[in-house]
Amino acid sequence: METGGNGWGNQELEYYTARPQNSFQQGGNLVIRALAEKFTGADGVTRDYTSARLKTAGKFSQKFGRFEARIRIPKGQGLWPAFWMLGDDIGKVDWPKSGEIDVMENIGKEPTLVHGTIHGPGYSGGEGPTAPFALSNEASFAEDFHIYAVEWEPEAIRFYVDDHLYSTRTPSDLPKSAKWVFDHPFFLLLNCAIGGSWPGSPDATTQFPQTMLVDYVRVYKRQ
Repeated sequence: METGGNGWGNQELEYYTARPQNSFQQGGNLVIRALAEKFTGADGVTRDYTSARLKTAGKFSQKFGRFEARIRIPKGQGLWPAFWMLGDDIGKVDWPKSGEIDVMENIGKEPTLVHGTIHGPGYSGGEGPTAPFALSNEASFAEDFHIYAVEWEPEAIRFYVDDHLYSTRTPSDLPKSAKWVFDHPFFLLLNCAIGGSWPGSPDATTQFPQTMLVDYVRVYKRQ
């Protein structure tokens, strides 16, 4: 569990808490619940929204394999659910040298799209190689559970939704002289941000609470 309301480098508006109001298990699912409420953390930071951000840092990390989660994302302007990975050396080399793999991100203004992206030194933030994916019937991803996955091996990361391969990233996708940093263990994160530079802020159409439901997270390693 990661807590705080410092914007997380993206001008996010929520305060991530460790409270059961924001993350809990129900009906076999992990529930991440985003609430519209004024909240002041122990650090004195006050925000108008709360949510949760879970990570496996210090508990689990792995180099290469298949990483997947079955998730039903929330919906609404300003919401930003994500299933992603960070290099476990981030405490030593900092971001983006650690590397980041965004298995799935969605922003509320794009209910029919999810994005898969990689970030590293010289190709981070808006410069990270990315690709969108839409369902064949252009349905909203919030209507049902979907399986979001990457298959990661030396010099290749493949992105899937419901076993449909939609993007493959290799060192050839990077800017000239940029370093491929996906050669060490990464840990997993699940969160639902509110607001920020990419999704924008909630507006009058955004209803709260919103829930991100996680049926499972599975990691496989090639034998």
